[in-house]
Amino acid sequence: MSSHSLASVLARLKQLTGSATDVQLARALDVSPQTLSSWKVRDSIPYSLCVLVARKHPCTLDWLLLGEPHERSPAPANDAWENDVLERLRGLSSADRQAILLHIEDKQRIQQLEQQLQALNANCAGANAG
Repeated sequence: MSSHSLASVLARLKQLTGSATDVQLARALDVSPQTLSSWKVRDSIPYSLCVLVARKHPCTLDWLLLGEPHERSPAPANDAWENDVLERLRGLSSADRQAILLHIEDKQRIQQLEQQLQALNANCAGANAG
């Protein structure tokens, strides 16, 4: 792999993971910055890692390794917020992710109860008007 190819692959990896720097990319790939640096020195990146990334993110190996467009190209920019949230969640401990999940479930229950309350209020208002 030429240095230009590796730089392109790393740029596409940064795009997929929402990373602006090598340190952020290393964190997103769950490797040390030194490992990422050694890939640059060797002008090589583990193929198995590329396969995992392509499975995890909306892209093909053709796009990731060669830059060739494909129907499963990366998510549009308007999904950047969701990608950012997902990357942040992936960086949390299992216990923290579980706590967030419980909070989401609580919020959904509250929203459901609010909808039921609005429906009951509407029914009461309709019964009082008639």
